[in-house]
Amino acid sequence: MIDVNVKKDALTRLKKVEGQIRGIMKMVDQEKYCIDIINQITAAEKALDGTAKIIMKRHVESCVTEAIIQGEGQTKIDELIETVFKISNRRNK
Repeated sequence: MIDVNVKKDALTRLKKVEGQIRGIMKMVDQEKYCIDIINQITAAEKALDGTAKIIMKRHVESCVTEAIIQGEGQTKIDELIETVFKISNRRNK
């Protein structure tokens, strides 16, 4: 379950990303300079990564911790590791 403050922060960040994406679409439509478009895409990716980090932190603090306390942590830990590997592989491509 996402904490109310984390939810509010995540939604605020995602709304900003949504605005960035609309801006990028407009730049492409207006045939703006390619490097400027790429720089905006990079900024949007970083904003999404930041949002993922705050949600991941909350997941570890709540879901994973609770599963460990209940003696069922291995599944959550495996899931977390798999997700971290996916994120790492995406960045290394």
